[in-house]
Amino acid sequence: MRLLHTSDWHLGRSFHRVNMLDAQAAFIAHLVATVREHAVDAVVVSGDVYDRAVPPLAAVELFDDALHRLADLGVPTVMISGNHDSARRLGVGAGLIDRAGIHLRTDPAACADPVVLADAHGDVAFYGLPYLEPALVKDEFRVERAGHEAVLGAAMDRVRADLAGRAPGTRSVVLAHAFVTGGQASDSERDITVGGVAAVPAAVFDGVDYAALGHLHGSQTLAPRVRYSGSPLPYSFSEADHRKSMWLVDLGPDGDVTAERVDCPVPRPLARIRGTLDELLADPALTPHEDAWVEATLTDAVRPDDPMARLCERFPHTLSLVFDPDRAPDDPDVSYAQRLRGRTDQQIAEDFVTHVRGAGPDAAEQDVLRAAFDAVRTDDTLREVAR
Repeated sequence: MRLLHTSDWHLGRSFHRVNMLDAQAAFIAHLVATVREHAVDAVVVSGDVYDRAVPPLAAVELFDDALHRLADLGVPTVMISGNHDSARRLGVGAGLIDRAGIHLRTDPAACADPVVLADAHGDVAFYGLPYLEPALVKDEFRVERAGHEAVLGAAMDRVRADLAGRAPGTRSVVLAHAFVTGGQASDSERDITVGGVAAVPAAVFDGVDYAALGHLHGSQTLAPRVRYSGSPLPYSFSEADHRKSMWLVDLGPDGDVTAERVDCPVPRPLARIRGTLDELLADPALTPHEDAWVEATLTDAVRPDDPMARLCERFPHTLSLVFDPDRAPDDPDVSYAQRLRGRTDQQIAEDFVTHVRGAGPDAAEQDVLRAAFDAVRTDDTLREVAR
């Protein structure tokens, strides 16, 4: 059975001030063409279909168009909700849509109720694990501690139990939206850290033939049977070196897996350039970036006059301007933002405690801070879903 694995469409998202809807529509057209040209048997979409819980109308219309085009091909599609989606909104009408061969899996309680497709070699069970927010699903999965590894492990236990009761030789595919250990993050993914931990081990997916992952925006192979497709479009300059693609996966008669990447159309390359303003305007080595979306980091000791307008004369698609003067770390003029770069909210809070009272927080106080950050993040999630 040939699968096309994609994820993290983020319909409705912009790239800095650039509306990406046309690029997202071009990707959908490319996906449909790929399904047709490569004789794909099933499409899997591993979450973050939308960029936010209440997407703009234009994004909903594009999603509707995608569903119609996939249904018209007669190729089954299985998709799950991600941490950016409202599971309840995305799942509205799932029962009716299911009849058209579009299978939306947004209910954590139904994670062991697979979509079963068949080929000449037997059944393939597709298990959809929507994004599992630990604080919201810990009771459903009866885990004592609300953490990603606990809830995802409990969900996979249900999957393996269901699979064990099926006919011998039944192959299996799991769709999951999570941060798996070994994956490389970028700046455009929303933080899902709980209790100071965001990642779960890849071993949690043991026992299935293929784990089609979503959440991280770079295409990655964590193991031959565990892969991220990555986002089809860039959503931050940290993705400048990404090759945007989908996985074309062949699932053999015995569950063996082979995969190749299918490149996605990218509307414009990304470039990160660094130097003084005069260097950037004069350096001939930067000529290939003149048509790219550019993030320019200026290292001038003194902020130059009208830098954006001057940069745009050479790089008309400059979208981001960063000031990072070349100074020693202990220079009193180093900015507050520079001092905080790369530090987590937890680390910043602990630094504040140290600054105020002269000693850092002990283990119990660190737990209190961590619980507070987890509570705020969970509350934000609940508020967004309830809108």
